[in-house]
Amino acid sequence: MKLSEIPKEELELMGYDDIAALVLQETGKKMKLRDIFKKVCEVLELPEEIVDERLVDFFELMSINKKFIMLKNGYWDLQSKHKLDIVIEDEEDDDEDLIEDEIAEENEIEAEAEDEDIFYDKDDETDDVVDDDDLSDFVVIDDAEDESNL
Repeated sequence: MKLSEIPKEELELMGYDDIAALVLQETGKKMKLRDIFKKVCEVLELPEEIVDERLVDFFELMSINKKFIMLKNGYWDLQSKHKLDIVIEDEEDDDEDLIEDEIAEENEIEAEAEDEDIFYDKDDETDDVVDDDDLSDFVVIDDAEDESNL
């Protein structure tokens, strides 16, 4: 049914979303939200100020109504004109991948920490020991020995 064929009294009883569906159906093309609502207001003979005042409410109405779909660049159309690509991912695979990523990251951090041995541990034989002759003259004096020589 065309909008022009519907009596004004009947249009006034219809919701904005129902009129918007008729607008999109009649034009046969996708439209910007503001343009759809502007056309709805024209059909209902509402003042132009209503467009700005109620546009947010109209957006919410369109968003929750399953008849409509929001497209790229702010365009809207009837959902029935578009095929939905539904991708169902197995959550177990995602969880396993996430756990594997976390384990790999932890192993990487541990490997980096092992490479940076900044603390000397006398029980650890893997610490770097410098065997240069330049240090052969170096003498370590214990404080206790130093006090007894005074």
